[in-house]
Amino acid sequence: MSAPLHADRRTFLKAGAAGLVFSTIAGAPALAADRSRKRAYVLVIDGCRPEEIDSGLTPNLAALRDGGLRFPRAASMPVMETIPNHVMMMTGLRPDRTGVPANSVYDRELGKVRDLDRPSDIRCDTLIGRLNRRGHTTGTVLSKTYLYGVFGGRATHRWEPSPTLPITNHAPDAFTIDAAIAMLEEFDPNLMFVNLGDIDRFGHADLTGTTLRLARRLALADTDLQVQRFVDALKEQGVWERSVVIVLADHSMDWSTPDKVISLSGPLGADPLLAGNVQIADNGGADLLYWTGPEEQRAEAVGRMREIARAQQGVLAAYPSTAPWLRLGPEAGDVVVFCQAGWRFSDPDLFANPIPGNHGHPATRSIPFFIGGGHPRVPRETASTRVAHTVDVAPTLAAFFGVGGPRGGYDGRALL
Repeated sequence: MSAPLHADRRTFLKAGAAGLVFSTIAGAPALAADRSRKRAYVLVIDGCRPEEIDSGLTPNLAALRDGGLRFPRAASMPVMETIPNHVMMMTGLRPDRTGVPANSVYDRELGKVRDLDRPSDIRCDTLIGRLNRRGHTTGTVLSKTYLYGVFGGRATHRWEPSPTLPITNHAPDAFTIDAAIAMLEEFDPNLMFVNLGDIDRFGHADLTGTTLRLARRLALADTDLQVQRFVDALKEQGVWERSVVIVLADHSMDWSTPDKVISLSGPLGADPLLAGNVQIADNGGADLLYWTGPEEQRAEAVGRMREIARAQQGVLAAYPSTAPWLRLGPEAGDVVVFCQAGWRFSDPDLFANPIPGNHGHPATRSIPFFIGGGHPRVPRETASTRVAHTVDVAPTLAAFFGVGGPRGGYDGRALL
């Protein structure tokens, strides 16, 4: 279910040279009258690889990681894309319960492929809504337009990303942290959920991850400075000592050269049974395949799709989307195909995805994940052997705030 939308009031603030606009649920000050002194901040360094924290480009992130509780074996969840893993962070539930298995899906009702960027796409409760109902306040500062779209009006306070860059449709990290600091100073929400998109967006343009890396290196260094600006603001505002700061990525990144591109449209279309009866939602490192032909032929079609996909060079695996371990739900279609490291999908044709940096496949599973902050609940200088996942964020913070979980429990686990 999606959270009900409330009448908003809009607040205009000045931060540096940029005018910032926040949307706020009407009546929020009254809701916040007796709220907890606890604070939590989730900072998503979108698309960061765990080894990049040790690259020398991110000394502040490395210090924050090493000074708190770190999870060296942390992992993103399938499909390893931005929207589903952000939704898992704020729900604690897998895609078969959230309704959000990937960035891009084939919408059978509309008859077209689209991004899952609507508030109604999340069909379950969120930690944001749970906190709001218990009298806490929440804030979202999300640099990507589709993330702002899918989380909609759920948070007490929301920043719409602006200005956004052309093509990438994201706000640079400097503007995002400007907004986060302004929200902190003006509204001081109990929970703030922040997405920093520069590392991911510049990583998409990095040709192989080993050449022409300047833009990504600059993005890593700048994101590191922006995170430190936010940490400094927490200390200046006097909230650090009662705060938990979770830093993680939603996925990592893999790179491919122009000769390592897979397009399934041609091979699937050449099969007499499948021709004209399959839709493909391309997610970079993963293709979701949807049978649109007669229901009585679905089982045979799924087998043929898997067989043909597995035969293509660069394909790692092709699974029925109903595989219990995937837990992707009906929105993921009938077959999910992952590529090998160093490859990418490009559908409906070889020119549809010219981006060298991609994710969604198992090669992009490993992520940085650590917990800092001055609150006594945060262990100091500790490395955990647990395999932390993006889906663990919501249960960790639900336990921290004491707000309970959904009917049926969380799919993730509390880490503190």
